[in-house]
Amino acid sequence: MNDYYTLTSYLKNQNFITYAMEDYIEMLYRKTLQNETLTITKLSNLLHIKKSSCSKMITKLKNLNIINPDNLTLTNKGLKIGKYLYTRHEILTIFLKKLNKKHFTLEQVEKIEHFIDPITLKNIKKLITNKFN
Repeated sequence: MNDYYTLTSYLKNQNFITYAMEDYIEMLYRKTLQNETLTITKLSNLLHIKKSSCSKMITKLKNLNIINPDNLTLTNKGLKIGKYLYTRHEILTIFLKKLNKKHFTLEQVEKIEHFIDPITLKNIKKLITNKFN
């Protein structure tokens, strides 16, 4: 028999990284790939949030050893997480563009990416690369 939970219960059982944290890490990873240095101001503008909120989140991410204490760069741990988040975003973008064609919106990706599990993501990747069994 399957156990059913509310969405809130499922969310409470997730990792220590929140969905908001994921957005920060993914953006930092994107900018790392572009060899771009970020400031709190630049990052807050990219994520369309207040500087004060950005600063608080950066402190949290530094405390989790995801961002280096001296600057806005990802640690090795942060790079690993960032690569996964970036890849997840790209896979979902490709999938939804193929699926929805002209009705594709980035908003769909942003909403879905936080709720998809690694196994489903792996299978979507297989599907879009025609390696699905």
